[in-house]
Amino acid sequence: MDPRVAKLKSVEECENFAKNASERGHPELAVQARERAIQLLAQSHGAKLSVERECLEAIYALEDVRGRRASRTWQAVKRHGIIETVERVVSRPQVSEGFKMLDEAGLKDYAFENVVLRHLKSFSAGAVEISRQRLGNSTYKNASAASRSWIR
Repeated sequence: MDPRVAKLKSVEECENFAKNASERGHPELAVQARERAIQLLAQSHGAKLSVERECLEAIYALEDVRGRRASRTWQAVKRHGIIETVERVVSRPQVSEGFKMLDEAGLKDYAFENVVLRHLKSFSAGAVEISRQRLGNSTYKNASAASRSWIR
């Protein structure tokens, strides 16, 4: 991450930096600023474990791509907790719209399925297997940060 981006302390600073970077022809810096904003939002929840933080980052990345709040996901988090919510979403027979949107935006690394695979011990064997299958069938081909299309 660029040192200028790493120094950003608020979501508002990140959004302004991303806008300015895009306008000045530096999409890679704009992507970094958006990712920094996602990190700051997730940190504000006070997650104690890295798996919890990554799950929160996944929700915020989805909100950024969708351009609106993930209300039903947040309701599930409140009712069941962040880990159980991710487990439930990943274990559904149908691929979630969030997965599809993140995949199409080149942000599959933020998908719940990827979080599951990075934290195998936090999820059931079934969720791990479904995540492996979905990621193997995805159209995403490891796009570079500069080519991501999710910046508004």
